[in-house]
Amino acid sequence: MSEARREQPEFLTGAEQVRNLIREALEEYFQKEALKAEPAYKNELAEERKRREQLERRVNELIEENARNRQRAEEAERHAAIRAELQRLGVTKVDLAFRIVKDDVRRAEDGQLVATTEQGVVGLREYLAKFVNENPEFLPARNLGGSGATPPARPSGPGVVDLDRIRPGMSPEELEQVRREIARLASQSLGGA
Repeated sequence: MSEARREQPEFLTGAEQVRNLIREALEEYFQKEALKAEPAYKNELAEERKRREQLERRVNELIEENARNRQRAEEAERHAAIRAELQRLGVTKVDLAFRIVKDDVRRAEDGQLVATTEQGVVGLREYLAKFVNENPEFLPARNLGGSGATPPARPSGPGVVDLDRIRPGMSPEELEQVRREIARLASQSLGGA
């Protein structure tokens, strides 16, 4: 401020000198205020930058999570389709067959489930049908019969105990009935022998 006064020409009137002095004082005041406010602006800008970076990070995390969820959903849908087709083909050991074929099946660009074989790319149904035909052990066992003899009929009625029904956790009444039936059968076989 003193430099500004020294630079003023001597021929200025008193009113002009006062105006210049006021102008210089105001300019100096505004410069000091701007310097005071500048760190606050810088802090605000830094905080805004941090918030923006956090939001960008969160958006990127959400995008990645969404991609993972889509992949899981697609995989679950693919697995369900494979299992359903195996069941439709009559496979009894679905879990075992599924573990064998699941890695061979993928989704084509058109959205269909396909598998690559020696003959090229085939649809899911065709691939699994061929797999089941080549591996009949996954199908239910055929009961072709034996020598023509039919199994003996099981006696039924009150007091008759089915051995398949004996299990842990039976009620005391059922256990007592089983004991009596076993004792009856044992006395018949020992007495009749």
